[in-house]
Amino acid sequence: MRVSTPATRLIALLLAAALVTGCAGRSGTDPQDEFDGVAERELYEEARDALEAGRYTSAIERLEAIDTRFPFGQHAEQAQLELIYAYYESRDWEATRAAASRFIRLHPTHPRADYALYMRGLAAWQAGRFSLERLRLIDISKRDLGASRDAYTDFRELVSRYPNSEYAPDAEQRIVYLRNLLARQELHVADFYLRKGAYLAAVERGRWVIENYPESEATRDALATMVEGYLGLDMRDRAREVLDVLIENAPDHAQLRGRTFRPRHVSAQSLSA
Repeated sequence: MRVSTPATRLIALLLAAALVTGCAGRSGTDPQDEFDGVAERELYEEARDALEAGRYTSAIERLEAIDTRFPFGQHAEQAQLELIYAYYESRDWEATRAAASRFIRLHPTHPRADYALYMRGLAAWQAGRFSLERLRLIDISKRDLGASRDAYTDFRELVSRYPNSEYAPDAEQRIVYLRNLLARQELHVADFYLRKGAYLAAVERGRWVIENYPESEATRDALATMVEGYLGLDMRDRAREVLDVLIENAPDHAQLRGRTFRPRHVSAQSLSA
């Protein structure tokens, strides 16, 4: 009579688990397995049909199969472009950006490289937005704007590298919106610094907005932030210099009464130019 020990029982259990796993793997359906032996052209035509019908998951499976099985095939480059679009339509922003970045890296001189760059920016744009913004219930400039910064960078690169691209006009409009959005977010941070008494940090934020987003609507408030920050630092001469610029560029600013500046957070007297 053979007596099983804990060690032999453990080995038996591990072998059984391995057998079950192996059987499950053989009986499972790998999305790529169904395309074994399918010609590139057939895969591409099926992918195109799926795209036109709005069946993006099906299209992605076939386009990925082309990319994997026929990396140098007749439809390889077009499949990579359409994969970017399919990811975008399926609202997978991260995959869209990754696919677009890969296309740009592999085909930097391709005639549709501007499209890939535009789609990369558009995916970041979508990732940085949400439905409540349209209802004006939430100011997204108060949130983490990492994705919006990526979109701003991509759209600016598009306009710079491909000024004659058909996507450049739309990118330019989005740049204006994003520039104002990002500048406002910087000023929210500067306002926080003023309330906490971190006056030098507030001044630096205001200066950063003026230097990096000089065409944004927020530059006037950035100047006001600098004036108030300098007052908090008791640097009234510097505050007066910036105040002169504010009066010249925004005489109707909310913190001005004629040529007198009224701080909001700093416990200092009003400053007159």
